Amino acid sequence: MPWLHLADSLLHDPVPRAVRDASGRLRLPVPLGRRIELPGRGSMFVREVEGPPGAPTVVLLHGWMASGGLNWFRVFEALGREFRVLAPDLRGHARGQRSRQFRLADCADDVAVMCRVMGVDPVLVVGYSMGGPVAQLLWRRHPDLVAGLVLCATSDSFVFGPIEGRALRRSLAALGSVANVAERAVDVPVAALRTVLGSRRPADFVAWATAELGRHSIHMLAQAALSVGGYHADWISQVDVPTGVVVTTRDMTVSPSTQLRLAESIPHATVHPVDGGHSVCVRERFVAPLVDACTTVASRAIG
Repeated sequence: MPWLHLADSLLHDPVPRAVRDASGRLRLPVPLGRRIELPGRGSMFVREVEGPPGAPTVVLLHGWMASGGLNWFRVFEALGREFRVLAPDLRGHARGQRSRQFRLADCADDVAVMCRVMGVDPVLVVGYSMGGPVAQLLWRRHPDLVAGLVLCATSDSFVFGPIEGRALRRSLAALGSVANVAERAVDVPVAALRTVLGSRRPADFVAWATAELGRHSIHMLAQAALSVGGYHADWISQVDVPTGVVVTTRDMTVSPSTQLRLAESIPHATVHPVDGGHSVCVRERFVAPLVDACTTVASRAIG
């Protein structure tokens, strides 16, 4: 997802202001996160909104170069009125697990283990851009876990033509190798960073967003782009859970026609348009269509 456009987007839409918590300190209205230990897989950082007692659970899966906080900061409050909300950081992104290789299937399996450890299955899974394939694979690999899907600004196929594909793979492979060396060269222990930067969470949104972006693993981002670029779900028509597709109608990254084709490929999928491009999730007008898609799918899945 083109987070280089983040600053421009925010200039045209008010960002969340800091609020005072119970202790009187200023904090952003983005839920704090915690680490969940995944047996045999390390730990996963998850932001959580408790929601009403007994509410169904929504798992939010972010896009490329985003994080659970960055991708979903607009919708936490609105969704939290009706759902328990979990927003993990996926591998290589922000506080997500580090590994030598990025695979979309590994991300899906991470989320499945997280849900089982937290005891929240079945769940409604929402995927944005790169998070869309992860959500689809979560249904494919763990069908008992997924009660419904909401797919936003995404597709069931990101496969390029043979010429473009070879060029992209070569470029990303080179970028990943260089980034891996660079990251090792500038590796700084977390304790040292905390000493320099302090342990307090920024109350200013721009400072917080900048810190989130600075936590990414560059070489894993390159691998993630390569993994997404080769994704193709020729089984998508087999999806048998209620599904909503949030179509970003002015998207130049994943065309609206591609998103509509995705909706047509899934039996009985509902379409929820939002006026905006691929980064519309940082805008206030994204909230209503996303909430509508989640409540529609939840009503069909849960009754």
